[in-house]
Amino acid sequence: MKAYKSLSREELQTLLVELESAFEDAKGKGLNLNMARGKPSAAQLDMCMPLLSQIDEASDCISEGVDCRNYGEVTGIAEAKKLMGDMIGVPAENVIVCGNASLPIMYDTISRSVTFGVNGSTPWCKLDKVKFLCPVPGYDRHFAITELFGIEMINIPMTQSGPDMELVKQYVENDPAVKGIWCVPKYSNPQGITYSDDTVRAFAALKPAAEDFRIFWDNAYAVHDLYEDTKDTLLEIFSECKKRGNENIVYEFCSTSKVTFAGAGIAAVASSKENLKWFEKTMTIQTIGYDKLNMLRHVRYFKDINGIYEQMKKHADFLRPKFEAVLQVFDTELSGLEIGSWIRPHGGYFISFDAMEGCAKEIVAKCKEAGVTLTGAGATFPYKKDPKDSNIRIAPSFPTPEEMVEAANIFVLCVKLVSVKKLLGLF
Repeated sequence: MKAYKSLSREELQTLLVELESAFEDAKGKGLNLNMARGKPSAAQLDMCMPLLSQIDEASDCISEGVDCRNYGEVTGIAEAKKLMGDMIGVPAENVIVCGNASLPIMYDTISRSVTFGVNGSTPWCKLDKVKFLCPVPGYDRHFAITELFGIEMINIPMTQSGPDMELVKQYVENDPAVKGIWCVPKYSNPQGITYSDDTVRAFAALKPAAEDFRIFWDNAYAVHDLYEDTKDTLLEIFSECKKRGNENIVYEFCSTSKVTFAGAGIAAVASSKENLKWFEKTMTIQTIGYDKLNMLRHVRYFKDINGIYEQMKKHADFLRPKFEAVLQVFDTELSGLEIGSWIRPHGGYFISFDAMEGCAKEIVAKCKEAGVTLTGAGATFPYKKDPKDSNIRIAPSFPTPEEMVEAANIFVLCVKLVSVKKLLGLF
């Protein structure tokens, strides 16, 4: 297909008439499709129903001598620590298991740092300036947490191997106000990029100017591969840090939110013993213990890490056709037009699309007008400000494959329409 930028003004105007007519037809269908958030489908949730019947009587409630119906075990039961540690390749002794999702753990970790400091360092609330590095595009909920606490966020461009590590090193090793960095290291949200071994080693080797700098390693998609033969591998950061005597530098987060029930999984944080001791100091005030019965249900359901791997193969069977449906429409309808680019992820929950500069907000608005809801333009950047107004996150997991084809066709129609208007200088 001919690139839109090479078309004459007359050709663009003719194309605009055709696209506007097609858009009016699309609006007339009265669609209501949602590609905004990475929610598992009902079929995926149904697959996990046997988890609920793992505990039927009192004798089922005992985990290695611990009655999970009672108080105690603030840091989680031993069996769950091993299961979650195995999921991310970290020893059980370096794991705390908490509630149903990792986001509250990350929120609490930031809040704890602001209020009480990090391992005895000055509380962030008493500092003149606190800064956080944010690989972009990135996860909107990460950015929302640091924005809520008034922490200054700094954009770090993503590359095909992860964040720009030269820039990360420059900030971390020279500015003591830089206290952390958000990372989704495997199948990053939204691009689906997995950090290279060199990138992980560069993180582990950082020599921060601030003693309380921490890497917030949100390993949300550790086992979320779409393809068995082309799945990405992520170097395990905790052991790399330990090799360098730098084990305090990282907090690693994970959960079963997209493994079992999105609203009723189990979540964990892994770190050095020194860091976890600091966590536990305030946790014993905050809670009398998280839901140990839910931890035990998960352990009994999976039995071991191989049970998780088998479960994730079933999830991949649900997700793969939806991703491929979207990517097929993109390849067929947009290849060669030079009005957008996209990444073909090997796992995770999202597809990242980069439109022509200055077009993302208008594309999202047009999609909404035609009955297709997307994540808000700008959401993948701190303060919801995409400097190029280009990135759009697509979440294929919730609709059916047939709905995804329909939604993807509406999306590409809007991309074409907005791009032509942009080239004609109409907005």
